[in-house]
Parts: sequence; C-alpha cells; structure tokens
Amino acid sequence: MKTTTLLLAATMVTFATGSVLAADVDHSMDAQQQQSAMNMFGGPIYSGDPALDVTAALVKAGGGAEKFSFAQALVAMLGQKTVDAEVAKLTKQYGADEVNTFLSGMDAAIGFGLKRATEAGISLPEPADLSGTELAKTLVNAGTAPDSTFWSGYLFDKALSNNIHNQVMADINAKVSYEADKTTHKILNQAMYDVAQELGMKDVKLADLH
Repeated sequence: MKTTTLLLAATMVTFATGSVLAADVDHSMDAQQQQSAMNMFGGPIYSGDPALDVTAALVKAGGGAEKFSFAQALVAMLGQKTVDAEVAKLTKQYGADEVNTFLSGMDAAIGFGLKRATEAGISLPEPADLSGTELAKTLVNAGTAPDSTFWSGYLFDKALSNNIHNQVMADINAKVSYEADKTTHKILNQAMYDVAQELGMKDVKLADLH
C-alpha cells in the first residue's frame, strides 16, 4: 500500500480530533495585524483581485468541489511517484501526525473557502486551461511574494481573496485549532518550496515558517 494511501486513511481522524484551544481567540485577526499588512502566519498580504480561474483549475484537479482532495490534486499535477517521495520526505521531517494534519487541513481550507465564497456571492469561473506541472508552476508563482519567497498565506489570498482567507482561518481556528491551521501553512510553505525546486524554479526561497 502506498505511503499516501496510509496517510490519507488517518487524515480525517487526525484533523477531526483536534481540540479548540482556549487561547485561539488570542490569535484572531485584529487591527494591528491589518495595519502591518502581514498575514497571520507570515508573509505579505495580497489585496488584489483573486485568480479564480486558477483556483477552479486546482479544485478540478482535486476531484471537484464536493469531494476535493489536495493529495489527489498533487498527484494530478506531479505524478504518484513524485508525490509519494515528497510525502515520505515531509513525514521524515515533521512526523506522520503533522503531515496528516496538513493534508486534511488543505482539504478543509478549500472546503471552507468555497463555502465562504458562495456566501459572498462569488462563483468560480471555468477553470483555467492548466494541468499537470503547468498548474503546479502557476500555484508556486501565485504564492511567491515580491521578495521571491513562497508564502502559504500569499497563495490563499490570491486563491479567493485576503478577506476570505481570513474568514477561513477563523473557521479552522474555531472548529479545529490554531495549531492545526499553523501546521497547514507551515508544511505548505515547505511542500511548495520543494515542488518549486523539483520543477527547476530555483529562484523561489523558503519561508521562515517551515
């Protein structure tokens, strides 16, 4: 059985059992953070128009809005062999529990994000004509800040907007935990940096949070 299959089998259990921390309220977005123009988990805020067609392409690669799987999207973009190797590398680096939290956290982030977008009257357009490594490169570029550092928060801002990104973080913090949210951002920083290196995007830098 492949490494990804074993990890995904435990994913929902790991994420669902996260407890809401009493201190989570201390980590909510506030006026000071907005004034600093930095995302909660580091990196600059992107306040321009979201790339909704690219988001739609990612959702399509992950099996669609109703059954989105970030692991499936990764396989669609990079191939099973590359994904298995990356999951094994991340598991050695962070441990299986944190990797499971990351994978399920990405699924939850997309789910909450699409829900919040619908509530705001935003519908995804037709997906951009992107697939495979071209989609992966586009996502790396979308999350790469002007200083060439990939930041999860910058990618999430571009995916649906900074406002919806903040709403999704509040949802995850309240329904699961701040630590699960931070782990998701942290490992995505590392994973997408690794993807960039694999795809020859050597100018992309690794975020401080990784």
